[in-house]
Amino acid sequence: MYEHLRKALFALDPERAHYLSLDAIGAAERLRLLSLFARPVADDPVELMGLTLPNPVGLAAGLDKNAQAFNGLGGLGFGFVEVGTVTPRPQPGNPQPRLFRIEEAGGIINRMGFNNLGVDYLVERVKRRRYGGVLGINVGKNFDTPVERAADDYCLCMEKVHPYADYITANVSSPNTKGLRDLQFGEGLRQLLGAIKEKQQRLAQVSDRRVPVAVKIAPDMDDEAIAAIAEVLCEFEIDGVIATNTTVDKSAVSELPHGDEEGGLSGAPLADRSTEVIAQLAAELRGRIPIIGVGGIFDGDSAAEKIRAGATAVQIYTGFIYCGPAVIREAAEAISLARRKQ
Repeated sequence: MYEHLRKALFALDPERAHYLSLDAIGAAERLRLLSLFARPVADDPVELMGLTLPNPVGLAAGLDKNAQAFNGLGGLGFGFVEVGTVTPRPQPGNPQPRLFRIEEAGGIINRMGFNNLGVDYLVERVKRRRYGGVLGINVGKNFDTPVERAADDYCLCMEKVHPYADYITANVSSPNTKGLRDLQFGEGLRQLLGAIKEKQQRLAQVSDRRVPVAVKIAPDMDDEAIAAIAEVLCEFEIDGVIATNTTVDKSAVSELPHGDEEGGLSGAPLADRSTEVIAQLAAELRGRIPIIGVGGIFDGDSAAEKIRAGATAVQIYTGFIYCGPAVIREAAEAISLARRKQ
């Protein structure tokens, strides 16, 4: 069924197709029609950051920025769903067009720029949660907040989403907000993680509820930078790391239509690089911090590769757009087999 739906959706402008799909998934959940689109995914519990995931296949942030369809998306079989990235204030993002399919390569380039309706809107949506799986909320800074004050934005979002999130992700790796990736390095990273850790501890004391915090990193780092970020994540006892966000390296698609667009590239062209980053992170972290693997998961084999490289769980975004709900079940089954062989 999804093959026919995809043909219709891919005939539309990518951003319009995106929002129509979210509306349809949300409506199908409310009308209890999701079973028409997805087969059940068997329970295969995984412990991650002190949480029990029903299965190790999650939805990456970016697809449902405003938490408008997360109940339906979760109902398709994801073991965990991450909404956002959300910022303190609403912002329109970058000018359109800003989303491009690279069909020949199974890729997508986006330069959305954290377009979202603001953290207060998202909170009102997640208050009406029906999804019974694990819900992550991904937070970032507004485009006009100076990098040296970025921690204020992250901490404000953390405070507002804390009562409703099972975990919180700090996105410091989108290539589409000027200066954001600078927060992955050196003193900027230390200051940000220090503020985030202090906020996490204060919120836990006030609410008597500890919410794990993960950090999402970019694939565009050399070995030395990966080792450095692993050291700092351990120093601040961050609960998890998500590897990786989109890449600015478009050499694999530069000769294809839209392959030279500005923005971050996701999907199949990112698969090998994200797996390499996961493997190096795993070697540096030595089990101290779990890894969620993201990038180019289109089938069971590519999902299992992330687990063999050192990830505890995976997230899918572009593969879900190209392959539909069937990829969730296929990835979960392959991961279950890979874990039994480890």
